[in-house]
Amino acid sequence: MMRKKRVLVVGGTGYLGQHVLQGFSEIQATTPCDLALTHHSNPPPPALLTAFPHLLSFHVDLKTGQGFQAISQTFGPPDVVINCAALSVPRACEMDPAAAMSVNVPSSLVNWLLSLEESNSLLIHLSTDQVYEGAKSFYKEDDETVPVNVYGKSKVAAEQFISEKCSNFAILRSSIIFGPQTVSPVPKSLPIQWIDGVLSKGNTSEFFHDEFRCPVYVKDVVAAILALSKRWISDGKQTKLLLNVGGPDRVSRLQMAETVADIRGYNPSLIKSVSASTVDRGVKSPADISMDITKLVQTLGVTPTSFRDGVRLTLSTEVKS
Repeated sequence: MMRKKRVLVVGGTGYLGQHVLQGFSEIQATTPCDLALTHHSNPPPPALLTAFPHLLSFHVDLKTGQGFQAISQTFGPPDVVINCAALSVPRACEMDPAAAMSVNVPSSLVNWLLSLEESNSLLIHLSTDQVYEGAKSFYKEDDETVPVNVYGKSKVAAEQFISEKCSNFAILRSSIIFGPQTVSPVPKSLPIQWIDGVLSKGNTSEFFHDEFRCPVYVKDVVAAILALSKRWISDGKQTKLLLNVGGPDRVSRLQMAETVADIRGYNPSLIKSVSASTVDRGVKSPADISMDITKLVQTLGVTPTSFRDGVRLTLSTEVKS
């Protein structure tokens, strides 16, 4: 009997982390694997441990690397590591650049993986569309990275660190991730649910018409991670891959709100169009970081959900739950 593959989700109690665990639990019949997560601020809530009864959980400090040794001893060297952990609020990064660098550049994680004697793992690292300057539309992976804020700079530094140190990795530059709430609800506000909540109260709200992204449905991000993991588990071919992971539609915050209003039947006059330049958010934000996702589709065979369909799926899930 071959042993089950070991999958470690770093930042597994967060929004994407929980969806990734869900994804792996759904392919157990075809790709059996042992699952573990790391957490930092909050231990895994009971709902999460109930949903994934065989899940191992480890407290890890990414700044110091404390806690990784326990994973080696109790779980063993992982075959696949998905790094979802990040300080991802741009304003918080701006206020504490040192913390942003020490959390977002996964030096302790990578050094631990390199120290494992029988380690032969694939590192899947979540990056961001905010590595791009935002001066044009539909950035490609080989376009120059010119981040305009500390968050973007920390993620570029992470990409460079991984590229220099690791021999087997996939870096996923993700746009805004949206979709249904997690098994154990996360405290941060989710984009579509937030817009829905604001508009459902019947108050007029302002949305930017001049900042563009390619929001990506969470299950499409998970599909990309699963495709990479399955490929590594089945053929063992090392890879050095950089992929834009966005949805197929370039939309502004205004268009996001209009889509929610249209699907829900809210009064469109509640939505007020404003320029991003009229609001001081305490952090510089790129104007247009829409991405070309041709490489994602061709390399992994993942066809991301349209923004409208993703919103519809998100809202129908919210109604059910």
